Amino acid sequence: MTCSTPRRTLSASSCALLFLLIGWPRALSAQQPPVDEAVVTQLAAILAAADARTLDAAALRDGLGHPDPGVRRQAALAAGRIGDPAAVDLLIPALRDSVAAVQAAAAFALGLLEDDRAIDPLLQLTRAGGTQGPPQVEAVTALAKIGAVAGFAEILATGSAGGGTPLPPVASAALLEAWRLGPRAPVAELVAFTDHGDWLTRWRALYSLGRLRAPRGAARLVAALTDREPAVRTIAARGISKALLDSARVDPRAAIDGLRPLLDAPNPHLRINALRALATFRDSSLAAVVAPLVADRDLGVAVQAETTLGVLRGAAALQALRPRLTSTSFALRRQAAIAVAQADSGAGVAAAAAFGGDADWRWRSVAAEAYGAARARDRLEAQLADADGRVVAQALQALQRIVAAADTGLRARALGLLAHEDPAVRATAAQLLGRQPDVADVDGLVAAYRRAESDPFNDARLAALAALGAIAGSSPTGRLRVASSFVAAVPRPDDYLVRRLAAGTLPDARDAWGPATPIATGRTVADYRDVARRWLAPALLGQPNPRVILETDRGALEIELLVAEAPLTVAAFLGLVERRFFDGTRWHRVVPNFVVQDGDPRGDGWGGPGFVLRDEINPTRYETGAVGMALSGPDTGGSQYFITHSAQPHLDGIYTIFGRVAGGGSTLGDIGLGDRIRSIHR
Repeated sequence: MTCSTPRRTLSASSCALLFLLIGWPRALSAQQPPVDEAVVTQLAAILAAADARTLDAAALRDGLGHPDPGVRRQAALAAGRIGDPAAVDLLIPALRDSVAAVQAAAAFALGLLEDDRAIDPLLQLTRAGGTQGPPQVEAVTALAKIGAVAGFAEILATGSAGGGTPLPPVASAALLEAWRLGPRAPVAELVAFTDHGDWLTRWRALYSLGRLRAPRGAARLVAALTDREPAVRTIAARGISKALLDSARVDPRAAIDGLRPLLDAPNPHLRINALRALATFRDSSLAAVVAPLVADRDLGVAVQAETTLGVLRGAAALQALRPRLTSTSFALRRQAAIAVAQADSGAGVAAAAAFGGDADWRWRSVAAEAYGAARARDRLEAQLADADGRVVAQALQALQRIVAAADTGLRARALGLLAHEDPAVRATAAQLLGRQPDVADVDGLVAAYRRAESDPFNDARLAALAALGAIAGSSPTGRLRVASSFVAAVPRPDDYLVRRLAAGTLPDARDAWGPATPIATGRTVADYRDVARRWLAPALLGQPNPRVILETDRGALEIELLVAEAPLTVAAFLGLVERRFFDGTRWHRVVPNFVVQDGDPRGDGWGGPGFVLRDEINPTRYETGAVGMALSGPDTGGSQYFITHSAQPHLDGIYTIFGRVAGGGSTLGDIGLGDRIRSIHR
């Protein structure tokens, strides 16, 4: 979650000589001022505690009381990341720190802990006199995460729904974060702000309404499709769906009439969101207005147009899609094949068959996706014998989607695939078995769990454990069998993620193995000191953040790495860059107007670097060009990263941000699925 490109090679002796003659003087001239070793020691203790998810009260208390505000901020963030409610008592005093950045970090950390004891102190911070800034804004976000409904009503009341003057920062933040309150969100207040004269205020209110899928907001989203500000029209289109309109009993024709002109908008993000919204209507008569966009100059728009046509179906959709099956673009040809299969299963099977015998595993995997879209079970089952595990995994995942959980026809195949050499295949097979818990599968799942101990990633191990948990929970007999054949027979795993899953799904294993934390991180004190000395302490002294150049088939991106926000993640990423880990990989996931994703040496989304990173959630927001760590669950980071096409506030505070695009941003929209990463280097 390795390919490499040819590079010039030097003998060991010539490399050393070249470094002495050229690199060493440069290293001396660019060397940073020496850092305080006492600060390094303090930062290393904070990093170690956060990484192990252990509340080291002494280290955090010392950190929060350190004279350097940068150290205090790191201690506050660590206290939230550790997740122990006992840290609330350490963080509340930090809300009164003399430095705003420390106050903001403390508020953010309290939001991560989601403890009601923090509500009153956070509300007091939002009421503080003077200029409202990051501390007050972070307090609002924290209150939303905790679920302080009454506090939100108070904060929104500080802003007026009328007029055109921008709202106070806390009220503006409350509009953006209100979606986190779910069914208890103040929908009526949000609706009132959708008529505000300030476009950002309208944008934020509509964003929350769209995330909430609140019927009372549906009419306002439709009305905003004609807003004078393109960004507002874009977010309105993002929030509209046929299901929402039906729940609100809003005439869908008004929404369709508002969406159709947006297909000609200059902004490609607006065209993409309009296409995505139109797809939800599943009305084949709309295919004629969508069809021209398959040739759009923007790749993301063209891919989304193909996707939408597949959902709309009908003769017009099929007529527009067929010529795309010969596109020279991998992204367009792949999506056309899937869309054809959605529009017409017979045509889709025929199109997929053309890929099924290709020597390139990627096209055979596309065939599996198309067979899945066509619901061609027989074709998918035939692909389970493919020589490449990546194709087998794709076919098995497609079968999992189209075959009902009550259907036992796949059980025998899934049991057999528990012995497959590919971990992704074993993981998917275990997931299939977990849908229908059967005591007879225990021995096979225990063997799969043991086999997975040496895998490069732990998905198969986790999936086997989850299936065993389902069997144990299905009956007293199942629990007894799992306890005797699994819990009593396997040792306590070192893998924190396995222990954490067991704690939630398998009580007998939880009792036998003890608590999930502390985590065996695999790092030594010297490792944490090295990160603190090499990266974090210099960043806190104001040294420039490290940057890397990401060279792609479509152009280059310059990425600034945010050391103070995610020091261990940045250090791990730079270590992979130094190993040339990413060179030659491909963008394996591209979602128009959302993200591009890379970092998988397998190329199918399952792979990783052989280690796991804990999350370093931080207050940085997911604006356009944010670089985040991809996850399959909390604390499952590795080498896969993503870059956002546009602002994605729903990712804030959930996925680690460790970088941002600092140059070459126009390249981002040109990247297509399957495009190559030529190199990432400093």
